[in-house]
Amino acid sequence: MRWILIVAMLVASPVWAQDDGRIIVTGEGRITAVPDMATVRMGVTGEAPDAADAMAQVSETMTRVQAVLEAAGIEARDIQTTALQLNPRWDNRVTREGEGPRIIGYYAENGISVRVRDLSQLGDVLGAVVADGANQFRGLSFDVADRAPLLEEARRAAVAEARAKAELYAEAAGVTLGGMIELREGGVHMPSPMQAEMRMASADMAVPVAEGEIVISASVTMIFASE
Repeated sequence: MRWILIVAMLVASPVWAQDDGRIIVTGEGRITAVPDMATVRMGVTGEAPDAADAMAQVSETMTRVQAVLEAAGIEARDIQTTALQLNPRWDNRVTREGEGPRIIGYYAENGISVRVRDLSQLGDVLGAVVADGANQFRGLSFDVADRAPLLEEARRAAVAEARAKAELYAEAAGVTLGGMIELREGGVHMPSPMQAEMRMASADMAVPVAEGEIVISASVTMIFASE
C-alpha cells in the first residue's frame, strides 16, 4: 500500500502538469481602408388595376433607369436584377353578406443591384436614377475591389497581437514561452451594408454621400507550449 501511495503522489505532482503547460491566447487585426467602389440596391415599384399594366409600368421605368446607368459608364456586368415581383392588392372589406376579399389592383416591383466602381460618380448616379423613376432604395455598401492584400495584412496583425499576448503572459507567469502548438482562424469581418440617406432639394440634384473608411478585421486563436 505504501508503494502504491507513493506512485499516486508522483503522478499527481505539479512537475508533470508543468511539462504539459499551455498558453492559449486570441488576437485580432483591424485594417482601415478608403473604399474604392460601392454597391447600391435600388428598384422601381408601380401599381395598376391590371397585372400586365403594372408590370409594363415598372418595366418601362426600369428601362429608363438602366439607360441612365449605361450613360454614366456603368457596365452591364455591374447591373444585376435582384427582385421581380407581381402581387395582387386585396380589398378585405366585406361589402355584402357572404362576399369575401376581392382583387382591386396589382403591385409590381423590379429591383437591381448596381456596382459603382468610380465613387466620384456615385452621388450623380443616384440623383439621376431617382429623376428617371427609381423610387425604392434598399441599401448602400462600400467596399474595396481588391480585398486580398488587406485581408493578408489583417491576418498578420492578428497573429502578431496573439504572439505578443502570449509572451507577456509567459513573462508575467514566470515561465518560458515554447513553440506554437496550434493556430485557428476565428474568422474575418468584411464591411457591412449601410442604409443610404437620401437628401435632395430637387430630383435633379446629386445625392450627398460620404464613403468614409471601412474596417476589415481578422481574428485567431493560438496555443503555445510553456516551460
